[in-house]
Amino acid sequence: MISDCHPPLSVSRSLFRAAPKVSDALSGFTEWLRVFGETSWDHQSFFAGPVGRRAKSLYYRNRLWGTAAVAPMIFFEAALPSARRLFHHPMRFPIADAHYAMGFAFLYQATGDLSQLENAVHFLAELKRSRCRQFKEYCWGYPFDWVTRNGVLKEQTPLITSTPYAYEAFLQIYQLLQPEDRGQRSEVRGQVLLDEYKHILESIARHAAVDIKDFRTSEKASSCSYTPFDKGGVINSAAYRAFLLTSASQVFSNGDYWVTAKRNLNFVLENQNPDGSWFYAVDGVRDFVDHYHTCFVMKALAKIHALTGHAATLEALRKGVGYYLNNVFDTDRLPKPFSRAPRLTVYKRELYDCAECINLCLLLRERFPQLEITLETVVTGILKDWIKPDGSFRSRRLHLGWDNVPMHRWGQAQMFRSLAFYLREASKHRSQSSAIRDQLSEVRSQNAEVRLPAAG
Repeated sequence: MISDCHPPLSVSRSLFRAAPKVSDALSGFTEWLRVFGETSWDHQSFFAGPVGRRAKSLYYRNRLWGTAAVAPMIFFEAALPSARRLFHHPMRFPIADAHYAMGFAFLYQATGDLSQLENAVHFLAELKRSRCRQFKEYCWGYPFDWVTRNGVLKEQTPLITSTPYAYEAFLQIYQLLQPEDRGQRSEVRGQVLLDEYKHILESIARHAAVDIKDFRTSEKASSCSYTPFDKGGVINSAAYRAFLLTSASQVFSNGDYWVTAKRNLNFVLENQNPDGSWFYAVDGVRDFVDHYHTCFVMKALAKIHALTGHAATLEALRKGVGYYLNNVFDTDRLPKPFSRAPRLTVYKRELYDCAECINLCLLLRERFPQLEITLETVVTGILKDWIKPDGSFRSRRLHLGWDNVPMHRWGQAQMFRSLAFYLREASKHRSQSSAIRDQLSEVRSQNAEVRLPAAG
């Protein structure tokens, strides 16, 4: 029976109700992006220049003097966010280009507008230019020196937390350009791009498998390095790599990739806390639990489960969703930055958290329908409070006022992609609902034809 295969229309009627307003928001944002350009300041702008780098390095070496050194930047971040322009300059961010490529690809799928696919191809061209050239294989990092507690990661150091987004972007558009789907898309440089993107995807997979290192943590599990040079232990880096290599194992029929991916996956599963959460790392120091890193881990698990049906991954997601809904949302049921914070925060809410929440809910809503309410609540909140008159998004809600500096890497690109993903899913939902109505109508028509006439 149809009702055994599909939820009643009354149950799903409120899902994707915000789609028309989301479409308007995406149109406004696309126009803003065209005018504003593809470089921006960043969350790390305060610490990306020489003054900020020295202050942050001192903070990690000497907490007392370092706190005094970073205090002015923290004050500006909390009270005068536009002061970023005093510390660094606008830059192009590969991770943002990857998100924009995927977002425009989703818009193409939702609308059929070929210009959106051309926009996606443009951002892939930018990704080709911004790869880490000192490495043989395709990989990506940050365009600035990043000061961490373990030292300085020089610009163009490959990050396993950035490279998978480029992989997803190239794969998504590669699949859209496949010959059986291309039709009018043959104008988008067809076979040449297919060959080029396949080469790049193969190269990314080799980088993830070879340049990123494994560190055995148990009989069945291994951590992996964050860059080609560190010693591992970060949960979300293992989750990212596990997803990338799981996907590549299927795309390229390479069983060795799945062997490596499964060990990283097991590391993530073995280090889930009893309450369903994950610490940022297993080093005993970075034991905070925050919103977007929780989303990163569960997004990777959701994609792996969709590809493999791995039972233990689904159970980890079940526990993770329970923790997620109960611990990283405020009383308004909107994302809050931390459930277990490592430090004092200067903001109440983060655009990045909201974007990753939308992504996670879209990925898991069919397996965990309770996320549908969260999805609509967060999308409605974004549409109500976070869109500026110029079409861009606010970056943070501070304790007093807003951080309105548009930062491509720190929320703009991620929110654009998540809302485009929402619109694509809304389009699919409408098509499925229409098909169900047609089937129901046909069944009713057939039943009417066989109904016996009333006794006369």
